[in-house]
Amino acid sequence: MKTCFISGITGQDGAYLARLLLDKGYTVHGGFRRISQAETVRLDKLGILSDVQLHEFDLADANNIFRTIGKVQAHEFYNLAAQSFVGASWEVPVYTSDVNAMGVLRILDSLRTLAPETRFYQASTSEMFGQVAEVPQRESTPFLPRSPYGVSKVFGHFITRNYRESFGMHASSGILFNHESPLRGTEFVTRKITLALARLARGGSEPCVLGNLDAKRDWGFAGDYVEGMWRMLQQDTPGDYVLATGVSLTVRDFANFVAEALGMKLDWNGVGIVEYAIDRKSGKRVIEVSERFFRPAEVDLLLGDPSKAAKVLGWKPRVSVQQLAEMMARADYEDLG
Repeated sequence: MKTCFISGITGQDGAYLARLLLDKGYTVHGGFRRISQAETVRLDKLGILSDVQLHEFDLADANNIFRTIGKVQAHEFYNLAAQSFVGASWEVPVYTSDVNAMGVLRILDSLRTLAPETRFYQASTSEMFGQVAEVPQRESTPFLPRSPYGVSKVFGHFITRNYRESFGMHASSGILFNHESPLRGTEFVTRKITLALARLARGGSEPCVLGNLDAKRDWGFAGDYVEGMWRMLQQDTPGDYVLATGVSLTVRDFANFVAEALGMKLDWNGVGIVEYAIDRKSGKRVIEVSERFFRPAEVDLLLGDPSKAAKVLGWKPRVSVQQLAEMMARADYEDLG
C-alpha cells in the first residue's frame, strides 16, 4: 500500500486528488494551512473527510515542512498548496511569492534531505505563459508571466526542474490550464458566474458583475486533471506536462453556456466597459461589467496543447467546457434550493 501526501488537500484539486488516490488504495495524508479552523467542506462534500489524515502544513514555515515530511515519509508528494487567486497576487505580492516560490524550494530541499526517493509533483499553471509567445502553448513555450502569481509559479516550476536535474529526484510539474468544478472557490470567475446566475434563476435580482469578457481560457474539469497528476508520478522518468482541453473560449462564451443550463437566453448589449446581458425570458439584467475586475496586466489568450500528455501518459480530458458549465450551474442551483 502506497502512502501519499497532498499539500492543499482542502482545496478543489486536493479534494478530487484525495478521492482518486483513496480509490486506488493509497493511505492519504494531507496538509492544510494553519488557521483557526480547517475548512474541510470540499472533503465533506466528496464524503472522504474521515478517510484522510490531516496535518497542519504551512509553506512559509520551513521547520513545519521539515518535520511533517520526516514524519509521513510518503511515497508520493503532491504540492497543490498555493496563494492561487491571480487577482489577489497584486495586493499580496510578497506573500504570494514566499508561498508559491520559496515554499516549493522548502519542500524540495526537505525531501532531498529526508526522503530523496519520494516522487514529487509540482502544480504549475498556464498563467506562467502570460503574454503568450505562441498559440497553442506547449511544454517548450517560453514563459512571459503577467502577474505576481504567474512570476512566483515560474520560480516553482524551474526550481522543480533544477532539483530533478541536480539531484536526480523524481520531480515533475503539471502545467495545468484552467480547471474548474462545483468545488471551485467563489472568487474564481467560472464559479462567480454559475453562483450568480443560479441565484437569479432562483428569483434573485442582483446581476453578476465581471471584468474582461473577451479574455479567452482553456477550461476543463478538475476531476479529469487530477488523474493526469497521478499519471505523471507513475512514469519511470519524471518530466513536465501540459494538461489542457485544446479548446479556448471567452468568459462571455462560458456565461452563455451557464445561462443555457439554467433555462436562460442572454441578449448582449453594448461594448467594453458598458456591455451587459439581459435574460430574454425574464427581462432581468443578469451580467454587467466593471473596471474594478480588470487586471492591471491582462492575459488575453490561453490555449493548451496536451499532445505530450496524451502520447506519454495516455491522458485526455473527458468533460467538455459546455458539460462543465452545466455541471457547475446545476450544482449551485440545487445547493440554493
